[in-house]
Amino acid sequence: MKVYKKMATNRIKNLEEQKQEKLRPKNSLSLRGRAFVGTVISARMQKTVTVEWERKHFLKKYERYEKRKSKVNAHNPESVNAKEGDVVRIKECRPISKTKNFVVVEVMGKEKGFKERMEAEEESKAKKPAKEENAKEENARIKPARIHFSARTELTPRADTGSIEKAEEED
Repeated sequence: MKVYKKMATNRIKNLEEQKQEKLRPKNSLSLRGRAFVGTVISARMQKTVTVEWERKHFLKKYERYEKRKSKVNAHNPESVNAKEGDVVRIKECRPISKTKNFVVVEVMGKEKGFKERMEAEEESKAKKPAKEENAKEENARIKPARIHFSARTELTPRADTGSIEKAEEED
């Protein structure tokens, strides 16, 4: 009989705790799962930041590692207020929106040379389209004119210009 009384009192306590939790305002999200440390590369959205970090991926064929980057959108609470260039710790939580499954927990400091790195990336992005346009222009200049020949056409070189000219045979 004592066991049943203990179980009944535990259930009553649990019910009381649940009622109190419902009355308390929820300011924090339950954090569970994965945690990462990365750099904020964009803080242009409202209460959202884009965090990027570098990781190493093993290539079995070459028995070496390559660098890869991971990018994630994270919720930026007003209490934390992370800005571009900040090194932050993020933790996984329930989905806040379609793309946000992480929350910024703390700002750990500033990344050294962040502005220079971002400027270099933007500069390299600007150069790529210019190179493609130049290559197209060169290809247009290099393409030779197409010459269509009939069965009776012979080519004869011109002495004065060095170009090739059609000379048709007469019947």
